[in-house]
Amino acid sequence: MSFLSETLNRVKPSPTIAVTTKAAELRAAGRDVIGLGAGEPDFDTPGHIKDAAIEAIRAGKTKYTPVDGTPELKQAIVDKFQRENGLRYETGQISVGTGGKQILFNALAATLDPGDEVIIPTPYWVSYPDMVLLGGGEPVFAETTLQDGFKLKPETLEAAITPKTKWLILNSPSNPSGAAYNRDEMKALTDVLVKHPHVWIMTDDMYEHLVYDNFVFTTPAQVEPSLYERTLTCNGVSKAYAMTGWRIGYAGGPVELIKAMAKIQSQSTSNPCSVSQAAATVALNGPQDFLSERAKVFRQRRDLVVGMLNDTEGLSCPTPEGAFYVYPSCAGLIGRRTQDGTVLETDLDVVSYLLESVGVAVVHGEAFGLSPHFRISYATSTEALEEACTRIRKACDGLS
Repeated sequence: MSFLSETLNRVKPSPTIAVTTKAAELRAAGRDVIGLGAGEPDFDTPGHIKDAAIEAIRAGKTKYTPVDGTPELKQAIVDKFQRENGLRYETGQISVGTGGKQILFNALAATLDPGDEVIIPTPYWVSYPDMVLLGGGEPVFAETTLQDGFKLKPETLEAAITPKTKWLILNSPSNPSGAAYNRDEMKALTDVLVKHPHVWIMTDDMYEHLVYDNFVFTTPAQVEPSLYERTLTCNGVSKAYAMTGWRIGYAGGPVELIKAMAKIQSQSTSNPCSVSQAAATVALNGPQDFLSERAKVFRQRRDLVVGMLNDTEGLSCPTPEGAFYVYPSCAGLIGRRTQDGTVLETDLDVVSYLLESVGVAVVHGEAFGLSPHFRISYATSTEALEEACTRIRKACDGLS
């Protein structure tokens, strides 16, 4: 008889981490593999942020801090929300966690009871459903389509809401599709939510600064102020500031919820790393000019990848508004045969074929809840992306 819990049996390991691990193992075995699975900027953390961390160490800022963030970092987050999003919070409405993932997890763990439903648009970041399951809730998937740009339609949201709905998780720009909601599209969704006062909104704005083509980012509580008291606006420094390993995420929301999240954190990890908090404070308060410079590079990479994939037989790739992912359809490859006669029946078959035949590691669409697709992260060098897309084209041309 297994001593592992039934709750654990409801969840599965992260598929994106699995792909990254598999690529690393193949490289270690001498294979030439280009890994496009990890959602991690290839840029380094800016020098002034690293200097702030070194200074914090030398100043002895290596002790415990308040459970959910230092006063200095919370104030920097308050200022950021006001400056960039027009949202007014007090420091008592701010939670700081060990990465954005912990923020989301704490909120779900603090609020979900058995049977509570959480609406998750597909395709979704791989961790959302499993965090809901770990919290005792039930994920309810609201499907989007390539034709709609992978954006949730108001009528689809309306149809997904039931008396059991506790949360909607909204990720814009999206991982894995890069889709982002403009103000009108966001307003159409908030108009639905206004009619259902029992539904809370959890935003994942982690890719806020990675938007292209003059796209203007907005977040739900900014677009519809009446939702402010039931919205948890989540963000972090991982992607825009190239601080994935520093593990700092944060959120603004109602005091009661923030206190509940702090209670969860106090009995799990306690405070985030003190040195990382000092660095994140400087990241938010310091110069921001490099953000647009890096976004320009990401846009160039996006255009390269989208162009090359759309020139590949069997693939169709929309142009995303943000993040650093593309989510091409591989429907045109399903049913085709590899050189050894194997029939590609699923998007998992497709990505396995790409890895084994040409050494390109991507993540299959089933992991994100919408098939047949796969996700490419273009947060790597232009040279590697061009070579990877050339290999993908070769592999697709080799099918019959």
